[in-house]
Amino acid sequence: MNGRDVLRQWTQKCKGKGRHPVLWLLLLAGLLLLVLPTGGEEGEEQEREQANWSYSLEETEARLAQTLSKIEGAGEVTVMLTVQDSPRKVLAEDRDQEERGERSETVVLSRGSSLQETVTVQEVLPRYQGALLVCPGGDDPEVRLKLTEATAALTGLGSDKISISKGK
Repeated sequence: MNGRDVLRQWTQKCKGKGRHPVLWLLLLAGLLLLVLPTGGEEGEEQEREQANWSYSLEETEARLAQTLSKIEGAGEVTVMLTVQDSPRKVLAEDRDQEERGERSETVVLSRGSSLQETVTVQEVLPRYQGALLVCPGGDDPEVRLKLTEATAALTGLGSDKISISKGK
């Protein structure tokens, strides 16, 4: 028995008792809509995670080292990355043309009586300048190639900006 059959039987029972089946159907549909998840909470949670996200060079180096250490023959990898500039946020601005020149103000959202926050349009991550990898397998050409390819894929650096050395 599927859902249509159950609904048909239920409406026939309501008709037999002299009740209004349309009213009962609307009530049932309303209850179903209340029970179904909306997904709004998931979107809010994702938005909160993005708001709390920040870039950390140390965490990036640690994650990269952990990942590269899983390459066969590499051993425990230590990673050092250099960056050209620090991460920054581009804030929304309200620009006005005035007689004496252009004027701009940072857009601020008010959330409540004393809570204000700026509107971030874009977060610009730093560009990597170079990478140094130190590992026990750093003298093996095959391991060096795998480490260079993986580091280039994860950082966007060219192979000429990645140095691999044998460590203890």
